[in-house]
Amino acid sequence: MNRRNLVAAATSAVALAAAFSMPAWAQSNVIKVAHIYGKTGALEAYAKQTQVGLMMGLDYATGGTMMVNGKKIEIIEKDDQGKPDLGKSLLAAAYSDDKADLAIGTTGSGVALAMLPVAEEYKKILIVEPAVADSITGDKWNRYIFRTGRNSSQDAISNAVAIDKPGVSIATLAQDWAFGKDGVAAFKSALKNAKLVHEEYLPPTTTDFTAGAQRLIDKLKDQPGRKIIWIVWAGAGNPFKIADLDLKRYNIEIATGGNILPAMASYKQFPGMEGATYYYFGIPKNPVNEALVSMHYKQFKSPPDFFTAGGFSAAMALVTALKKTGGDTNTNKLINAMEGMSFDTPKGKMTFRKEDHQAMQSMYHFKIKADPAFAWGVPELVHEIKPEEMNIPIKNKR
Repeated sequence: MNRRNLVAAATSAVALAAAFSMPAWAQSNVIKVAHIYGKTGALEAYAKQTQVGLMMGLDYATGGTMMVNGKKIEIIEKDDQGKPDLGKSLLAAAYSDDKADLAIGTTGSGVALAMLPVAEEYKKILIVEPAVADSITGDKWNRYIFRTGRNSSQDAISNAVAIDKPGVSIATLAQDWAFGKDGVAAFKSALKNAKLVHEEYLPPTTTDFTAGAQRLIDKLKDQPGRKIIWIVWAGAGNPFKIADLDLKRYNIEIATGGNILPAMASYKQFPGMEGATYYYFGIPKNPVNEALVSMHYKQFKSPPDFFTAGGFSAAMALVTALKKTGGDTNTNKLINAMEGMSFDTPKGKMTFRKEDHQAMQSMYHFKIKADPAFAWGVPELVHEIKPEEMNIPIKNKR
């Protein structure tokens, strides 16, 4: 055998050995999904619920197998600690080093916004759950972003449906970051009848609301008719402490959206308070929600919460898409499958809008009931606000 043939034979042998040393399932039989979330940090309560819901949703959607079309779903967990730079680097590492086929995340809007360009750079899908800022599927959006979580416009427009009445004066109280600012901007644009007289923004870590509350009172107290402070708040701090300043003296009410059950303990002192929520376990009536509630009670002896439903919904979207592609994780095939795709969730059917990949979904107009059987104020359904009842603007530059 001449030198050329010896080299060729040796090269073939090395290649063959490498092929046999690599597990056959490494590329073909595992679907790697990175879940990046704020497991520690200001929003850890939300993040941990999302993780629980995601795993329950995957279990439910795959019939307990964690498999789609013969391929095993592997979840790679990463904690962004609520830090945008860390979230960005973790997503890049997931796509490049961990070879994740796609990703789900994250909790904070600021972190999610930092992650969007990474998905575009690596040309891989990022399912955003539960970050809310409009800009995620608005001016910062790219074609690799799909969001199962609600956006600020869905929050705001549904709340406007609940309290936007003629003769009503409204002042807003929100955190001075993307979630709060986008929420108020969307709420403001949704108002058609009520008058917005003041916007109050406070640092996200605020614990003393006295000064902000006094500014709100000063702007509202002399207004005629019904007067409402609409609160949009996430994480630590209890903005409902403003009620201690005797708002009733000025006939000022409080309104807000839904929240996690521990935060809704504050709602109990406001029976009759109106708003709109993304989810409350006792409201939706469908088989998926029944399954989630049953699974959660079985594992934790308690009902699923606000963000648990979100994680479950992200899992349902993921598995529905993978079933449509036959388990193929090619990005373009997934995008084609997911644009306009409807999927079942604990809230009922959601649909990814083709134009911006925002999940169109119901919201729930509620009134709070103080029920002694529950530690929180119970949101009783007034009206299911269906997607077609909300004119959710398309804000991207596609």
